Amino acid sequence: MIAIQHLAKSFPPARSAAQAVHAVRDVSVQAPAGTITGLLGPNGAGKTTTLRMLAGLIRPDAGSIEVDGIDVLQDPHGALARMGVLCDARGLYPRLSARENIVYYGVLRGMERSAAEQRSAELARALGMTSLLDRRTEGFSQGERLKTALARALVHDPANVVLDEPTNGLDVLATRALRETLRWLRSPEGGSKTIVFSTHIMQEVERLCDSVVVVAQGRSVATGSVAELLERAGERDFEAAFVRLAYADDAAASPQALPLANSLAQGPHEVRPVQP
Repeated sequence: MIAIQHLAKSFPPARSAAQAVHAVRDVSVQAPAGTITGLLGPNGAGKTTTLRMLAGLIRPDAGSIEVDGIDVLQDPHGALARMGVLCDARGLYPRLSARENIVYYGVLRGMERSAAEQRSAELARALGMTSLLDRRTEGFSQGERLKTALARALVHDPANVVLDEPTNGLDVLATRALRETLRWLRSPEGGSKTIVFSTHIMQEVERLCDSVVVVAQGRSVATGSVAELLERAGERDFEAAFVRLAYADDAAASPQALPLANSLAQGPHEVRPVQP
């Protein structure tokens, strides 16, 4: 289980900027075991920063993070041992084979080499990448790299899986394969794992998520299942519901923004300037 409460993080201003950047202002996420939780928001909403704090890569300014009851701030190594983190498919050693990349990471996690070898073979079968195992990762397609990176993140059989926009750069078949893998990991056969992933793609959320956290301008502004968010927004189309929920504060702060939000929610058509 992953529990994030009122997370906040600011970064010092760049030389060309006058003010600090408030990347995350107030984000909360509850992700029980055996579920898929999606962080849905536009680019720049604070999703990646939130997941980096969850992974112990960045220290928050405020808030708390627990992984299976372990405080990430107090015991980052203990928490990380309970997680498999996939930020992107880069970082593979190109001169090593897929198997060597996976086994090496398992050994770094404290596994015996024989156990890591066995686990890499099991993951290869589960992910449909057996034919890739003994090929150098140099020259792999994006989908092949993602499978290898995911296997590497899962080699120590973590109870929690964290992915940052995992389908970026994938074709349709690779995206479908990843969805099936995540469903399997959530299932009892796959270990009933807690899965948290960030995205800005509505279809991924609709097809995968048990729970959705809508993130906008560094805040979690709505939480619930897809059906609950549709009901809350009073919409039948999930993209329209997302627009209403994510940009509600903008419309409240600036009444002139409401017609634009309505236009976005109604779907693609010509958006004309709001008359003063």
